[in-house]
Amino acid sequence: MSPAYPLPIPPLGHRKPLLELGGVDKVFNGSVTALQGMNLKVAQGDFISLLGPSGCGKSTALRLIAGLMRPSSGSITWSGGQAQGDLGVVFQEPTLMPWATVAQNVYLPFRLQGRPFQEVEDRIARALSLVGLENFHKAYPRELSGGMKMRVSIARAMVTEPRLILMDEPFAALDEITRHKLNNDLLDLREKLQCTVIFVTHSVFESVFLSDRIVVMAARPGRVSAELQVDEPYPRSEDFRTSARYAELCHMTSDALHVAMGEHQEAAE
Repeated sequence: MSPAYPLPIPPLGHRKPLLELGGVDKVFNGSVTALQGMNLKVAQGDFISLLGPSGCGKSTALRLIAGLMRPSSGSITWSGGQAQGDLGVVFQEPTLMPWATVAQNVYLPFRLQGRPFQEVEDRIARALSLVGLENFHKAYPRELSGGMKMRVSIARAMVTEPRLILMDEPFAALDEITRHKLNNDLLDLREKLQCTVIFVTHSVFESVFLSDRIVVMAARPGRVSAELQVDEPYPRSEDFRTSARYAELCHMTSDALHVAMGEHQEAAE
């Protein structure tokens, strides 16, 4: 899988634009405002976490970017336009087909494009190798652990070499040890693929470890309350997780989240 641009990823502020949300509103049933005035610029190579309480519109924003729904107003614009295969999505649940093998599950995006399995078999094998499942291509989902199922979902999202991968709380249902391991593996994949990631999470600690940009959202109506930059270089290790700088960044992010939740309470009064 070749990167979309030369290695390494340029520093923040020097990356090429990829996607922009401009004044996006989303209203459901004519009365429930999930998002209001959502503005977000995404550049190639960004790892952005959308952080906020339940009901702040994080998942709605992700679904709008994925094209699963349309904004009520505002715009979502891809730099240079969006091509087939530019987008990969990983949901909170792996959503695997139980009757299909691991390889057939990863093949699904190509199948939807009408491409024969034999034509893309090498790319499927490489995607499975990158997530550590090279020996499980003939296994069925029922034979896998929760963490392994999520790895299959990640392989399926990245097998088409997308410019952008959207991840909607993919590790929320996993135990802490597995979650930490997959956080580490995700950053390793990002370094190898040089892809752009937008990652939805409720966890301050996860957002700081993974991201170089954290977008903190306030709820009802959902909107951007603050943006923080994590200036720690990649790759990141357990040394970062136990460092004073990590603790400081978590404290700053937690403060920003409390402010956002205060904005929600004020709006509700």
